[in-house]
Amino acid sequence: MRKGLAPWMKRSNADILCLQELKAQEKDIDDDTRNISSYHSYFHCAQRPGYSGVGIYSKREPDDVIEGLGIDDIDAEGRYIEARFNNLSVISVYVPSGSSSEERLAIKFRFMERFIEPLQQLMDSGREVVICGDWNTAHKEIDLKNWKSNKKNSGFMPEEREWIDGILNNLRYVDVFRTLNSRPDQYTWWSNRGQAWLNNVGWRIDYQLCTPGIAQTAKREKIYKRKRFSDHAPLIIDYDFDF
Repeated sequence: MRKGLAPWMKRSNADILCLQELKAQEKDIDDDTRNISSYHSYFHCAQRPGYSGVGIYSKREPDDVIEGLGIDDIDAEGRYIEARFNNLSVISVYVPSGSSSEERLAIKFRFMERFIEPLQQLMDSGREVVICGDWNTAHKEIDLKNWKSNKKNSGFMPEEREWIDGILNNLRYVDVFRTLNSRPDQYTWWSNRGQAWLNNVGWRIDYQLCTPGIAQTAKREKIYKRKRFSDHAPLIIDYDFDF
C-alpha cells in the first residue's frame, strides 16, 4: 500500500486481483486497504504475525468465498482463498517456500502432496478454475536465469518440477502464460541480493494455472515491471470470459 497499490489497481482496472504473502493479520488491514475503489476484498491470514496470507480483490461480489483447504496446519498459515462466481472459481494460493531450511522444505513437500487432491476435485467439479499463485517453483530451465546452479536448491529441485509436471500433464491444468508467451527471460521474482532486478536475473514462479475451458479464452499476458511493489512482479492475463 505504501508503494502505490491502490492507484495502480485503479489504473489497471482489473476485474480480479489475487495477492500472496500479505504478512498481515485481519486486525492489521485498515479500511483504506479493504476498501480500494469499487473492489470487494477478502483475506485469509496466517495465525503467525508478519507471515504468509492471501487475498482477493474483486469488482464483482462473489457468490461465495472459501477460506482455507480444511487442513489445519496449512490453513494456520493462510495459504488458500477461493472466490466463486457462477461457474467460475478464482483462487489465490501461496505454496510454501522450502529454501530457508530442511524443515521448511519438508513442510513444502507435505503441502505439495496434500494439495493434489483439492486440485483434482476442482478439475472434476465441472467449474472453470483460475488459480493465481506464488508456486515457489520454476517449472523448466527457461523459467530461471541460473538454472544450472540451482538444480539442488528448493524452487528448482527435480521433485518440485515433477510436481508441476503432474499438475499440468496428469490433472490437465494449463500454464496459461506459456500458451501465450514462449520467450526466455520472462521472470516474476528477483532476489533482493546483488543486482538481480537490474540485470533480470530472475525466476518465473508466479503462475495462473487454469482449467482448459477458460484457458482457451486467454488473449493477452503481461508481467508488469514499470513500477516495483515487491520482489515479485504482477502477472496479468486477460481472458475473454463472461462471468
